[in-house]
Amino acid sequence: MELAHFVNVATVCAAEAEGLLEKPRSRRYAVHPYNNERSRKCPKFLEDIRKHPDKFFEYYRMSIASFDELLGALRPLITKQETSFKKPISAKERLTVTLRYLATGNTFTALQYEFHIGRSTIADIVSETCQAIWLALKDTEMPEPTKEEWYQIADTFQEKTDFPNCLGAVDGKHIRCVKPRSSGSKFFNYKKYFSVVLMAVANANLRFISIDVGAYGEEGDSTVFRDSTFGTKLYSGQLNIPAPKCLPGTDSTPQPFVFLGDEAFKIHTNLMRPFPARDIDGRRRIFNYRLSRARRSVECAFGLLANKWRIFHTPILVRPELIDDIVKACCILHNFVRQRDGANYEEGEISPFPDVINTGAAPRDQGTQVRDFFADYFVGIGAVPFQEEYNY
Repeated sequence: MELAHFVNVATVCAAEAEGLLEKPRSRRYAVHPYNNERSRKCPKFLEDIRKHPDKFFEYYRMSIASFDELLGALRPLITKQETSFKKPISAKERLTVTLRYLATGNTFTALQYEFHIGRSTIADIVSETCQAIWLALKDTEMPEPTKEEWYQIADTFQEKTDFPNCLGAVDGKHIRCVKPRSSGSKFFNYKKYFSVVLMAVANANLRFISIDVGAYGEEGDSTVFRDSTFGTKLYSGQLNIPAPKCLPGTDSTPQPFVFLGDEAFKIHTNLMRPFPARDIDGRRRIFNYRLSRARRSVECAFGLLANKWRIFHTPILVRPELIDDIVKACCILHNFVRQRDGANYEEGEISPFPDVINTGAAPRDQGTQVRDFFADYFVGIGAVPFQEEYNY
């Protein structure tokens, strides 16, 4: 019997333990005696860890200042009213529980012993707090760029990657999950496991410009991107993209601003993909290298995301709706923390996300003409000295 069988069985058992697969159970306590320790132990711990900024950062994945700012933004959304029956779990504790869940990937069952809070209560806290994080931060940490902001994004790409007129790098990744009930093969991907797709656009500073999550694992990059809110706006001309602009060193034939994808995407006037590997020449190799170099921004962003929020290192054992909220919260927290604390990560940029593939052919349109212009430019006035070194 294959090892994959035992892995699947273990995942189902873990899902049962998390309450994903309903099982009749009786309750013997309104509040388990073990959980009565929370009111005594948790406040003291939260006070003590603030005395050690380095340990605080390791525990919360952000600085004390960032945590306090985040808590201030969330407090109105996650504070519960005190009643005569019991004192509610504080906003600080709710945020702490949620950040530890995202940072460690531990199950709700494991976290109940760390926080002296019941598993079902932890599940509710994580769900409510993740929704609140997205609601509180999305307009400031991931706003739709204005025309002037698009210019700034393009200038940064030119400065850091030597790719002019670039507005972002696009990619899709699989987020592991357990098979939802009655879902058939919709969530089953080409890697032979169940997943939802995270589609993201990143800038040259490794922050996400836009994300879309929740597409079925069986779908390809091109389809997911086309159907996403961002893709729909791009293809319908609703993104406030600046008018075409001449590439540096040229004074004729303005070129459109573009996003950069891999071979899974279909070429478009505003979306470049590499030349196919067949019949490739030196000019096309150089274009592919320059595109790949600029596209590393989205790959690095994914790597940093997974390195900080270890929830992505194992299958997420919750219902699909909560997976969407969890992923959105992690992505917006990525932007929030990176803006304030920089790239202070424990390890290198390690991404456990498998790529999404696409099986459709790319139609020829004006996008191929734009790509050819860039390819000529990169072997002409737009050449950089080091590109020949990587021309393989």
